[in-house]
Amino acid sequence: MQTITLTVNGAPVTLTVDSRTLLVQVLRDMLALTGTHVGCDTSQCGACTVHVDGEAVKSCAILAVQADGAIVTTIEGIGTAEHLHAMQAAFREHHGLQCGFCTPGMIMAGLDMVRRHGPSLDEPTVRAELEGNICRCTGYHNIVLAIMAGARAMAAIPVAAE
Repeated sequence: MQTITLTVNGAPVTLTVDSRTLLVQVLRDMLALTGTHVGCDTSQCGACTVHVDGEAVKSCAILAVQADGAIVTTIEGIGTAEHLHAMQAAFREHHGLQCGFCTPGMIMAGLDMVRRHGPSLDEPTVRAELEGNICRCTGYHNIVLAIMAGARAMAAIPVAAE
């Protein structure tokens, strides 16, 4: 057993975990952040995508002890039901979901695309970047539209002065 400290969705967390515990297990089972889904257990589907120190990672492919000291953001940390994040609102507006199982991972992947490529995402870039995220319901068309719209909406949000 090992003690780890994380900042999850802005809150400090200290936990004792087995060295074999996956980050997704900590999030879902120990912290009850069930928006991070487990779709395949082999890091193929992207349903478990979260941000670790600002970068998208598949939380089923990283041990919790590897994230010790990290800042972790899950789907629960980017918006609320009353105040959706611009990317979440774009998924709703463009119906970028059907069953919704893959949606949290798709949104977190979309946010990472914006971080790396900026708000002017084009369809070929989004489609290429989604290669590691699987949706079993749709043809991805509305997901791609939602990510591009979310990126544009994020660019339109004024940044607060520091």
